[in-house]
Amino acid sequence: MITKIRYGNTNTFLIRGTKANILVDTDYAGTLPSFYKAIKENGIKVSDINYVLATHYHPDHIGLVSELMDQGVKLIIMESQTDYVHYSDPIFAKEPHLNYKPIDEGNATILRLEDAHSFLESLGINGNIGRTRSHSEDGIYVSLSDGTFILGDLEPLEYLDAYQDNHALKDDWNEILSQKPSRLLYAHANERFIRNPDTF
Repeated sequence: MITKIRYGNTNTFLIRGTKANILVDTDYAGTLPSFYKAIKENGIKVSDINYVLATHYHPDHIGLVSELMDQGVKLIIMESQTDYVHYSDPIFAKEPHLNYKPIDEGNATILRLEDAHSFLESLGINGNIGRTRSHSEDGIYVSLSDGTFILGDLEPLEYLDAYQDNHALKDDWNEILSQKPSRLLYAHANERFIRNPDTF
């Protein structure tokens, strides 16, 4: 089961497993009060969130990670993301009123892509994690066995033809479409249902 939690400009998603739950992305720093309000409206407590995972480390996706970690939520960093964890630090440093706290990756779990399926399975989630490089080198997606894909800031599928020379974007979509997705969830676009992936 997936719950969309929107409390700013970024769609975030709570994936509920039979043993633990994982939050994919957070919004910008300074949005914690709005986050509390949004999860309450969805019948969620912070204690229901066991893990947090960022689709990439841009500021509108990781702004609350440290604050959630301070409340006991465990951060999962994909091995391919380790060089990008502090990408947003200089951006937030220009906005000191937000009181952003840089992420302490020493308290995070580093997860290899090849171990992602078994990790999610240990949470009671049937899915996997893969890479997308067209928007950001540290980009990832989360796929579930029911055909749902959480894609972060990946350029929406319907815009693909507008980027004829963007080979990285085409490679990302070729990989995703090869897995026969049925539902696409984006951070900044409306979700999309696909009845026949073979038509793309």
